[in-house]
Amino acid sequence: MHRYEEKTGALAQAILEYAIWRIKTEPPLDGPRTATELLSSAGRTITEGGLGGTEALRVFTEELAPHTISTDNPMNWAFVPAAPTKASVLFDLVVGASSMIGSSWLESSGAVFAENQALRWLADLAGMPDEAGGVFVSGGSAGNLSGLVAARFTAAERRDGRPARWKIAATDDAHSSIWMAARVMDVDVIPVHTDEHGRLTGGALREKLNEEGTDTDGLFAVVATAGTTNAGIVDDLTGISEVCRERNLWLHVDGAYGGAGLAAPSIRHLYDGIENADSLVVDPHKLLFAPFDCAALLYRDPALAARAHMQEASYLDDINSGEEWSPSHYAYHLTRRVRGLPFWFSLATYGTKAYAEAIETVLQLARDTADDIRSRPELELVLDPEVTVVVFRRKGWSDDDYTTWCEKLLKEQKAFVLPTTWRGERLMRFCFVNPNTTIGSVRSILDTMSRKPAAGS
Repeated sequence: MHRYEEKTGALAQAILEYAIWRIKTEPPLDGPRTATELLSSAGRTITEGGLGGTEALRVFTEELAPHTISTDNPMNWAFVPAAPTKASVLFDLVVGASSMIGSSWLESSGAVFAENQALRWLADLAGMPDEAGGVFVSGGSAGNLSGLVAARFTAAERRDGRPARWKIAATDDAHSSIWMAARVMDVDVIPVHTDEHGRLTGGALREKLNEEGTDTDGLFAVVATAGTTNAGIVDDLTGISEVCRERNLWLHVDGAYGGAGLAAPSIRHLYDGIENADSLVVDPHKLLFAPFDCAALLYRDPALAARAHMQEASYLDDINSGEEWSPSHYAYHLTRRVRGLPFWFSLATYGTKAYAEAIETVLQLARDTADDIRSRPELELVLDPEVTVVVFRRKGWSDDDYTTWCEKLLKEQKAFVLPTTWRGERLMRFCFVNPNTTIGSVRSILDTMSRKPAAGS
């Protein structure tokens, strides 16, 4: 099973041929099936004697892959899709084949060195100090949790005794992972209202904390968002950071989706104040064209994070006593894949100018889409897009109309889109990340909203 034999070589060739085909062609959109349907077509795949590599690959390519939606299809505008570069996808094969572990400098100094250069580029875009650094984790959820764990640990070191309850301040528009992190950490959330545009401001934060008075005892962090997932709104980072400095609070910025805009000159001003963040999350697997799963977690002072996250055990002494950079010290993990390498390879291959141009292309697509929506009497733009999310309504449509329309588009393999809820109203949401998506294709989808969708179509 662990030897490289002739049949292994044949299987390797077949897998590479499939991978090359998948990389060369425009990805199919595909769509889901029920578990019963998949069992009927794929059958029981785990057996005592094994299917053999050829048959297992056939089952995947013919029965499973066609029913797994391609996040990199240019017509996928639901959730936050992905658009990895060809170089990053190819290098992801190298990472898998190389069997590297990215936990410590001792085990993977070369790989960690490369990852750290990619992290440094992001830190420089944010204006963080030279000593800033961090680690690539699986996603924004892992990054947000780890950043807040470091924040609470730092607060505990600085105060005498534990408060009755630890607390963070965040808005209802913060990503769901913030609320999940609070649940995992067993901390309370002080909810702060956003303005009419969905933005958290320094003024609103200050007012809320003043209202809470002594109930802010135990408050150790404020969470701001640099591009909300639902609507793409960038909070008032300058005003929020001023309040955090006044009250000696940790500022955590969730830029998992929208942080890529730091590389785009046309909207860089929206992020003013992000340089004051104590921790920052940016997901390259979203708008920075890396494969899943890849999220950058950065700290202004990494030593604080290391004190919070370093695991102690006799077999880790050689790792923990070294002066070099060990990624396991900067998040709740120990074992980790060197998931930042495909992103590094893509940056090294194409250069940062190409990245800025690609992001600007997607930003312009969002603006052009907003303009097109404004020109259609049956549609109404709800928010001017700040990053690449466009939220709008189809006048006269019910919740069921949106659902029926979205299901029909996917069934016909035209697009994968989903509605959302904004201020209690069901609306339509497009999230663009792919530079290969054209305004012509967007218009063709908007054209289908001109009439009420037929139920059951």
